[in-house]
Amino acid sequence: MSQILTLIATPGGLGQSHLLRSRGALQALGADAGTPDWLSPGEAADIPFDGLAAEQATAVATQALEGAAVDVIATAAEGRRKRLLLADMDSTIVTSETLDEIAAFAGLKERIAGITRRSMNGELDFRTALIERVGMLAGLEVSALERTWEATELTGGAKALVATMRANGAHCAIVSGGFTFFTGRVADLVGFHAHYSNTLEIADGRLTGKVAEPILDRDAKLATLKRLAAEHALPLEAALTVGDGANDLAMIQAAGLGVAFRAKPVVAAAARARLDHADLRGLLFAQGYRAAEILPG
Repeated sequence: MSQILTLIATPGGLGQSHLLRSRGALQALGADAGTPDWLSPGEAADIPFDGLAAEQATAVATQALEGAAVDVIATAAEGRRKRLLLADMDSTIVTSETLDEIAAFAGLKERIAGITRRSMNGELDFRTALIERVGMLAGLEVSALERTWEATELTGGAKALVATMRANGAHCAIVSGGFTFFTGRVADLVGFHAHYSNTLEIADGRLTGKVAEPILDRDAKLATLKRLAAEHALPLEAALTVGDGANDLAMIQAAGLGVAFRAKPVVAAAARARLDHADLRGLLFAQGYRAAEILPG
């Protein structure tokens, strides 16, 4: 069959009843739906189908699941495994917004986090909001960056995602509106081939309150996707992009598989695929990887 509906949950959260309800919902709309195939028992399964658009299949299966903590992603069967991964960093590969955490050392976390939330939901221009937030940190000692890094945690499945895709020939990169101080460390820790982000200006051991130009924003993320695809002689259809904020939306919408990960409302509403419950291993299941094929990282 030409399309696949993948159901993904946290381990133990996916049952046979979820598969039967989803398959029945597809069939009720006239789709030819095949036998469900477990990718990871209790965690992820595929339902092959024909006769419905991907958006219809996702919507009807989601409705049939009646609010269950199950993610639903429809993809074309052909070219399912992607050969280029571009991932946002903050609130995607790591669990926090690193700029907000830096701000805590200046006693400005709540104020800056409020601006971050509005920017990530598309209510503020990203560039303007970034310049404003960094400007508020002028004079902060660089040691605040080190202390922030020490407390930064990876999102579950991040290492497995990159290790598995790398082992299968994919080029993996971080593309972030955050800062090189963190993206370089995360790239080394997780195993990304490359990282692209912004640079905080520093003088005499303190932040100057400025970001070096050019600033990596929404348009730059999309441009990076297109550039890397061209460099690796790949169509955009062969790319997987993932992020949570409004500055990720352009690259999410342009990729063959663009996923909103625990995303802000404006992003979740506009993305064709989303992960709200599973961790980053869900991106591997969406590509058809079985649990036995996933590397620990």
